[in-house]
Amino acid sequence: MKKTATVLAALTLGLLTATPASAGVDVQCGKYICVMTAHHNRFVQDITVRTRDGLPGTLRAYWGDFHSPKANAATHKWDVNREQQGAKLVCGGLERDGRSIEDGICVTI
Repeated sequence: MKKTATVLAALTLGLLTATPASAGVDVQCGKYICVMTAHHNRFVQDITVRTRDGLPGTLRAYWGDFHSPKANAATHKWDVNREQQGAKLVCGGLERDGRSIEDGICVTI
């Protein structure tokens, strides 16, 4: 009886903590940057843009009506349930010495 209760509790916990099929973390990389986003359907919760080579540069992230300021590290988090109608791409870019090195690396959500 005790063993059955333990198995049922483990199964229930597994069902409660399972990620829904439509939730995910997606990554798209270009030659110089990677764009990562955590989302549930069209509800984006996080955008992170990182350089692949580790060299300094100015990164930015954009999605729908959100355009991050240019920064040395581009990341932005939203409260859960943030959705933008018609926004299908989460994108990032990299500038070095005032020149655009890579832009338009996008993840489709």
